[in-house]
Amino acid sequence: MIRIAIDAMGGDVGLETAVPAAIEIVRQRQDVTCILVGDEAQVNAVLKTYSLVASLRERLAVHHASQTVAMDEAPALALRKKKDSSMRVAINLVKLGQADACVSAGNTGALMATGRFVLRMIEGIDRPAICSALPRINGVTHLLDLGANVDTPPDGLLQFGLMGAAVASIVHNIDRPTVGLLNVGAEDVKGNDQVKKTTALFKDSDLNYIGFVEGDDIYLGDTDVIVCDGFVGNVALKSSEGVAKMMSAILKQEFKRNLLTKCSALAAKPVLDALKGRMDPGRFNGASLTGLNGIVVKSHGGADSAGFASAIKVAIKEVQAGMIDNIKSYLKK
Repeated sequence: MIRIAIDAMGGDVGLETAVPAAIEIVRQRQDVTCILVGDEAQVNAVLKTYSLVASLRERLAVHHASQTVAMDEAPALALRKKKDSSMRVAINLVKLGQADACVSAGNTGALMATGRFVLRMIEGIDRPAICSALPRINGVTHLLDLGANVDTPPDGLLQFGLMGAAVASIVHNIDRPTVGLLNVGAEDVKGNDQVKKTTALFKDSDLNYIGFVEGDDIYLGDTDVIVCDGFVGNVALKSSEGVAKMMSAILKQEFKRNLLTKCSALAAKPVLDALKGRMDPGRFNGASLTGLNGIVVKSHGGADSAGFASAIKVAIKEVQAGMIDNIKSYLKK
């Protein structure tokens, strides 16, 4: 039985997202138990609003935690004063072997700090990175770091490349994944000292390194893993999210402009539905906190229940793949 500890109180919505997501997962997977960590009375109150058969309810455990980490709370403060938070308790369950993975939509900085403090780092890794699979024309691109480290030295970026390649290979079954380094141009002469020093390390490694890649390669190229520091990665991710939301809003405005465009919208609905299906952020929700000596998956704070369920599925897949042990083996190659 795969056991997933869920920070039920974290995120912009909390229980109203986490509980239905957990219910959906146990309905789909008979080999999964979800441990809902949070205020016991509140969690049970939400569970009672659902009609659940006994076989499902017994795979929805509730583990009490008396505190909650706010989305805007300082990570150091949360680590020091919120020792019984739903986030901390969920990660503790992984540390104690009572859960195989943790999923949280809570404060990213606090989740990273708590995960690093409780679980420690995999030997040979100095700092964790946030890695997520993003849609591209012919598959997915694994981008890291997405915000855990705003300033990373070249040897740290090399470790990110190794971890990203491991995730792509182990979890997503990509044989010898290609790895690129995000830069302002593909030419060797371009970039700052950080990327120039890093590319030399990548070339001397066993990675299937293809050189520098540009921002448009994230979605239009065929690179399996793209590496950057957390500052650049987070800006790239948030900019992409902004463009997607803007395009969606513009399409809605144009289709509602008059009767003719409304009729056009009906005719275009199958294509628009297919487009939404391929690019739906919920399908790709769930970023791995790679480098920690335990599986922790971050859901977007504003994800709906379907998106949160996608993050749980990422955690399940990583557990099934034995990701931590396999990353350790991968790093020893």
